[in-house]
Amino acid sequence: MEVDDAAPTSPVLTHEPDDAEDDRGLRIVDALADVWGVTPRAGGIGKTVWGRSSRTGPHPRATAKAHRDRTACGAPPDTLPRMSGIVGVGIDVAEVGRFGAALERTPELLDRLFLPAEQVLPDGGRRGTASLAVRFAAKEALAKALGAPPGLHWHDAEVCVHDNGRPHLRVRGTVAARAAELGVRSWHVSLSHDAGVASAVVIAEG
Repeated sequence: MEVDDAAPTSPVLTHEPDDAEDDRGLRIVDALADVWGVTPRAGGIGKTVWGRSSRTGPHPRATAKAHRDRTACGAPPDTLPRMSGIVGVGIDVAEVGRFGAALERTPELLDRLFLPAEQVLPDGGRRGTASLAVRFAAKEALAKALGAPPGLHWHDAEVCVHDNGRPHLRVRGTVAARAAELGVRSWHVSLSHDAGVASAVVIAEG
């Protein structure tokens, strides 16, 4: 696991597109909704915590959810005493066909979700749909391992591959800042795709 110590970018609230969001942003929201198989609601698709909204600070919906979490399940993870060991575990799956269809309908989604280095193979060839889908699942699993806070940026989590083919995560910005809050010092990631389904498991370790 490699951690970029660069200063984190300003937090953003996902779920809620900025009032000035253009048609391109709305197409991306619709495409992501297709990937997850959900119907977009006014204000967002309501599943992922990733995004690029220019809005900062807590949103009433996020505040209300935090209150429900505290009253229904006790204190949220980031308020508990820190200790070494497993900080969080995340898992996510993506249908390869649905993900590929979303990329075809909305080509700009590719650059929104992945850094240029994530889009190509080690030999320079373009990465296939299943390989991209499993990296998408890894980013979602990483967010869950961090407690699914609002404001994470897609490009602040990068799925890399060692020379031996083993995947690892490199985080920066908003993701690195959240990991530091929780005391995460290392990551473990496992990727798989078979029978049209891409899956990823991420473990955050303190």
